[in-house]
Amino acid sequence: MEKSLRRLFDYQKFEGSRALQQVIDNVHTRYAVRELDLNEMMFVAAAGTPETMKKNDCGKC
Repeated sequence: MEKSLRRLFDYQKFEGSRALQQVIDNVHTRYAVRELDLNEMMFVAAAGTPETMKKNDCGKC
C-alpha cells in the first residue's frame, strides 16, 4: 500500500491532477509528522535489548 501511495505521489508531480492532489493533501493532513510531547512519549516503547542483558544471562543464547 505504501509503495502504491509513493508511486501516485510521484506521478502527481508530472500529471498535475486536481482530484489526485486533493487525495494527496488529505493523506498529508491525516499523517502529519510532528514531535511527540512528553505525555505521548510515555506510551512509546523503544526497540532493542537492555544493556544489562548479556548473552549468558538469557539461558537460551
